[in-house]
Amino acid sequence: MCSFDVGNRNMFLYKKIAKPVLFLTHPDHAHAIISRVGQTLGKFYPARAALTASFVHEDSVLETDVFGIHFKNPVGLAGGFDKNARLTHIIPAIGFGFMEVGSVTRHAYNGNVRPWSVRLKKDQSLIINYGLKNEGVDIIYARLQKNKPSIPLIVNIAKTNNPAIKGMGTIEDYVYSYKKMEPLADIININISCPNTGDGVLLCEDMGLLKNFLDALQETYDASSYKKPIVFKLKPDITDAMLDEILSLVKKYPCVKGFIISNLSQNRGLLSHTSISTIEQYAGGISGKPIKDLSTSLIKKVYTLTKGTYPIIGVGGIFSAQDAYEKIRAGASLIELITGMIYEGPGIVKEIDKGLATLLKKDGFASVADAVGTGE
Repeated sequence: MCSFDVGNRNMFLYKKIAKPVLFLTHPDHAHAIISRVGQTLGKFYPARAALTASFVHEDSVLETDVFGIHFKNPVGLAGGFDKNARLTHIIPAIGFGFMEVGSVTRHAYNGNVRPWSVRLKKDQSLIINYGLKNEGVDIIYARLQKNKPSIPLIVNIAKTNNPAIKGMGTIEDYVYSYKKMEPLADIININISCPNTGDGVLLCEDMGLLKNFLDALQETYDASSYKKPIVFKLKPDITDAMLDEILSLVKKYPCVKGFIISNLSQNRGLLSHTSISTIEQYAGGISGKPIKDLSTSLIKKVYTLTKGTYPIIGVGGIFSAQDAYEKIRAGASLIELITGMIYEGPGIVKEIDKGLATLLKKDGFASVADAVGTGE
């Protein structure tokens, strides 16, 4: 009862005090403030211990093994929040079972033209247009060497946002970052579908280039002594034809072990409560509630098409335990979130973990793994 009260108190304090203040600040600045506070608190053991006591929920039914890695719970921080791996000490303390850093690119990029993010409160969504802003793989590698998190780490790798890098240059750019980061990562996420790059070219849309990249990636993987699992990140509104092509190609390359579903969407038609004038003002991809069903549908489709042979990490519109459970029942072995935390606060992780444990037990599942892909 005590932990329930603490969890409710955390959510109450965020929604009634912290969130109103933060939401008076532009989201670009709010993110910077939160990151600075989190980085500072993460340096001190007493602060981490206090947060852990308040935010972490443990239950054996939540423990799961995916890619040969043990996770204390299936709820992770998605890529895009901790772009430069500055929050690796604090994220475990607020209950996440794993975390993703990045996207990381070979060369640093200062970001697209601002604003980088816009809140769409009525849709419980964000328009994201950072454009793979990060400090570059060499700097982030050095930081992770000193500050690897205590939970499993996914490093999200993308191509440097530079339209001059193309063709074989794209492949070399990806492979450099992969080779650099593989020793430190538990999982490598190859982001082939970011919608906010300057050249507008997605690796997932050029099958010839993707094949050449997979050839290089497989060769690099085979030569590696680490053999860390590689996952591909797909976009939510991918066509059936493109999905079939990608799956047919990927199955020929054993280095690819799974998928993250899904990325942001450029489809403004998903927004039902935001004015057209607001939508048209801003470039970028849509996150949050509007892509929830699209993401869940794609998870189920990939799980079905691959007969569950590829573990899936589900992301997109998760605001509750029920949202997470739907993605697990659709075929996701793990789930990730960002936008839900921005709207609901860091206490959302504990609430999802508690609620998910209740849902699993209610339906007679002994573990998260038992529930994967069991939805109708």
